[in-house]
Amino acid sequence: MSTQHVIKINLPGGYVSAGDLYEMLVIAEEAGAVDVRFGNRQQLYFTVDAAMLESLETDMLRAGTDYELDADEYPNIISSYVCDSVFSQDSWLREGVYRDIFDLFNYKPCLKINVVDRHQTFVPFFSGNFNFISSEVSNYWYWHIRFPKTSKFYCWPALIYSEDIPLVSQLAEKLIQQHKGLFYDKPYADEQLFYQMLSKHLDVSTQPIAEPLQLPEFYLPYYEGFNQYTNKYWLGIYRRNELFDISFLKEACSLCIQSRIGQLYTTPWKSLIIKGIETVQRADWGLLLDKYRLNIRHASNELNWQVEDLSAEGLALKRQLVREFEEADLRTYRMSFVIKTRPKTGLMGSVIIKAHPSGTFELLHTLNFNPNSKDYTSHKKKVKRNVLTAELIKLCDIFYDVALNSKSNVAAAQDDQEFDTGLTSDIYSCRHCKTYYDPHYGDEFNNIPAGTRFDQITDAYICSVCSATKSSFMKIEF
Repeated sequence: MSTQHVIKINLPGGYVSAGDLYEMLVIAEEAGAVDVRFGNRQQLYFTVDAAMLESLETDMLRAGTDYELDADEYPNIISSYVCDSVFSQDSWLREGVYRDIFDLFNYKPCLKINVVDRHQTFVPFFSGNFNFISSEVSNYWYWHIRFPKTSKFYCWPALIYSEDIPLVSQLAEKLIQQHKGLFYDKPYADEQLFYQMLSKHLDVSTQPIAEPLQLPEFYLPYYEGFNQYTNKYWLGIYRRNELFDISFLKEACSLCIQSRIGQLYTTPWKSLIIKGIETVQRADWGLLLDKYRLNIRHASNELNWQVEDLSAEGLALKRQLVREFEEADLRTYRMSFVIKTRPKTGLMGSVIIKAHPSGTFELLHTLNFNPNSKDYTSHKKKVKRNVLTAELIKLCDIFYDVALNSKSNVAAAQDDQEFDTGLTSDIYSCRHCKTYYDPHYGDEFNNIPAGTRFDQITDAYICSVCSATKSSFMKIEF
């Protein structure tokens, strides 16, 4: 039996040009791969037989593509660039700022780096070692440091300028690597000593921190299917088994190139997003999905899970729990779940399901169930697999009890009545062209604002794509 090897390609910032991705897919296909997957840090994975490694290496060198073989020495730089225009629009942070930052990285980081907009909650804030989070001051960032192999965080006492992020990261990583006895895998690392030592080497533009970082309440946007923004569409694709057929992705890249869509975006939820689809191109993408029989409307409580990369055990458990959640008709809005089968994976969520070698699990949850919280509480230990769902239902009950009893969450609960329903049972689909009406986004083409339920729209409404009447729309049942 031939040995299988894992190939990992980093996509810094979580985006890749359609042409570059197409070339990667051709190389993977010629090496015998039939599908690829995306990781929690927005990277690309595929497997090949040992017999194909030599030709693969030749093709990678010819294409100038960096990759790792059965290794993860260089974690991908992740970012919320994928959110720009579709999930986050209230910030100075735009495409040009992201790209300028990534272009200035002239080294391969060995530590995890996150570059994240504070207005969104789609991309995790603190899953990296160096977490740069946008501030209220244009082009300046909070810098939250998590020392490697620890849960110890330290906030740098000044805001960092956008273009200095690569240099600051490189100098800080070098300091940590040179002084592992002080800062690497040391739960009680001296943050003041770190500041003193690094400050000697930093000559960069900073701004004082006027107020502590304030993060929004967690909300996971529905990231699948066709969705309208401005006068265009974006398409989100999620795969239950995490596998994306190479033939499909090659055709998607070709369609992007033909449509002058420059790049594709990967997400920390192991999915793919394509932005900038013109109304006249909407049908072409629908036909591509038809050709490969791709379902693009999974239930919300399946999309709010994080599983470690390349973890068959974690994926199998997720499938079991999602199925049992469906049978229990369980509500999980504003929650996220993480399955950890390995130590110190860095994944963050509202509820952590931590596997132990004994075959039992420990259930933990974050402070106020905010997945971006850095404080965890153990709910129960030594939970057997056959009662996991029952214990998770208890945690969900606790979450909603806390939410109902908290003044700060009253507004969120009211918003949920209006928007969450629209994200699930109150989505309507045109039976002619399959266009969706989602009340969370409204319909800009018809001047219908976000937050408008379908039953609030007048009978004069027409489909923004094929001009079918309102009566042509059917409610989607999840």
